[in-house]
Amino acid sequence: MSILSRFKDIMASNLQPLLDKADNPEKLIKQYIKSLNLDLGAVKAETASVLAEEQRAARTLNDCKSDINKMQRYAVKAVENGNEDQARTFLERKATLVTLEADLQATYDIATSNSLKMKQLREKLFADIKVLEDRFSTINNKTIVAKSQQKINTTTFDEMEEKTNFALDEAAALAELRRDPFEEVAEDFTSIENDRDIDQELNNIKEQLKDRN
Repeated sequence: MSILSRFKDIMASNLQPLLDKADNPEKLIKQYIKSLNLDLGAVKAETASVLAEEQRAARTLNDCKSDINKMQRYAVKAVENGNEDQARTFLERKATLVTLEADLQATYDIATSNSLKMKQLREKLFADIKVLEDRFSTINNKTIVAKSQQKINTTTFDEMEEKTNFALDEAAALAELRRDPFEEVAEDFTSIENDRDIDQELNNIKEQLKDRN
């Protein structure tokens, strides 16, 4: 099927709304670019034959017009020579060529239109591909920036956590260093004194019991 059969669809296509609604625009853009490049390849492949057809149609039409003018001159010459029958023959031939000219003109118009359409298709496909490539580049750049920012945020959080843990460890160490060693000694002495008081009280009880006996 010729690419020209899809001329209206291609020229009317608008990818922007589809991209705006896509869940994965990057994937969709890649698919569209691939499809458009295939269409562009078809346009390039068919353009040569379309141009050749236009040139052939133009040449055939020009030849027909030339023959019409020739028959007209021959008819005039025949009349000048007094040969009306021959002039009539030339005029009949001219009439046939005039009818043919109309058909050839229609064929040439179609060929010219097809040639113009191929040019329009080529320009449209190039433009669409350019838009998609620019859109893909923009999305890709945003993705790179987002990933970089995410990496920075993660690194910053890790650094903050590390600093917090370090501050806690430092505070604990400072608290340990600031603790008065004499308080520990005083606590030990207090414990010893308490033990001595209990021993003394126990001895007093024993002495009292001896006196009773």
